[in-house]
Amino acid sequence: MSRINLKSAATLREPTELVAHGLASAADLPDLEKVAARYAVAVTPDIAALIDPGDPDDPIARQFIPSAEELVAQPGENADPIGDHAHAPVAGIVHRYPDRVLFKLVHVCAVYCRFCFRREMVGPGKTTALSSDAYNGALDYIRAHREIWEVILTGGDPLMLSPRRLGEIMADLAAIDHVKIIRIHTRVPVADPARISAEMVAALKVEGAATWVALHANHARELTRKARAACAAMIDAGIPMVSQSVLLRGVNDNVAALEALMRAFVECRIKPYYLHHGDLAPGTAHLRATLEHGQQLMRDLRGRVSGLCQPDYVLDIPGGYGKAPVGPSYLSQANSSPGEGELDPETRYRIVDYCGDVHRYPPKP
Repeated sequence: MSRINLKSAATLREPTELVAHGLASAADLPDLEKVAARYAVAVTPDIAALIDPGDPDDPIARQFIPSAEELVAQPGENADPIGDHAHAPVAGIVHRYPDRVLFKLVHVCAVYCRFCFRREMVGPGKTTALSSDAYNGALDYIRAHREIWEVILTGGDPLMLSPRRLGEIMADLAAIDHVKIIRIHTRVPVADPARISAEMVAALKVEGAATWVALHANHARELTRKARAACAAMIDAGIPMVSQSVLLRGVNDNVAALEALMRAFVECRIKPYYLHHGDLAPGTAHLRATLEHGQQLMRDLRGRVSGLCQPDYVLDIPGGYGKAPVGPSYLSQANSSPGEGELDPETRYRIVDYCGDVHRYPPKP
């Protein structure tokens, strides 16, 4: 396998740079320029080094190298597919669930995923961060809503902030007495692990609230030695980690790839949390699997790996109605239901085991 060596290189942001480094074809350059004019492109040296330019189906390239297929929008795709705007009471805040809010601090990332559901809102040409007034307004909103127990820092990627600034934000949130959990969603430990310095780790720990970090990775190859060390630095400092992944066609939509990814997370002491069904973001249809295929993969995964390795397969309902578990059901009622107001002590169920065999519960004596 031939990989690109970009140890001393900068992040690649232009299609011409991708072509020059063998990560894209010169014949595709006109279309890639059109994609880059609409959607941000960034491939860090750490990510570029994982790509096999000799493999036209490389799962890392498929996540980060732009494609002409992104120029094709499908019916039902939406610039705000999960309804952030519908639940934004003030700038920077999304309050979809009663006890938690998203706090969108920045709109830049170390890398830009080709399937990003906020692809119309992040990257060059967009507002890079909240203004001072907007930041203070967001804090005031959190202070005024005592039901908010958890604040989720997202964007963009909050770990693109300096340790100094991030430490200030963490302290501001921890000073709000009803905020008990601060969760950070990030790709930085895999995309640019050098950013996870001792100063960054120290900034994440704060008196008055518990910090959790959710790592986004979609393929086991992303969890390199350096990425694992970056995660270990946070976990060893007492910061628990969970994972978020997206089910992506041609990347992880087979049980072997999912098994390797989930095992890699657990080996890193990261608990698999969510496997997201692909959102209806514009130009991402070529990366979306079907719900039926996702459900079958979850059935297959259950028979192959321990409970530690099982994520929840979820769908963000378009329009801002929140996440719903969409994994397969293993339980159904085996006999007819009693009439209204009646109790049936003989109710039994059909339950399917991990091998696909059907059993009755409770079993007959």
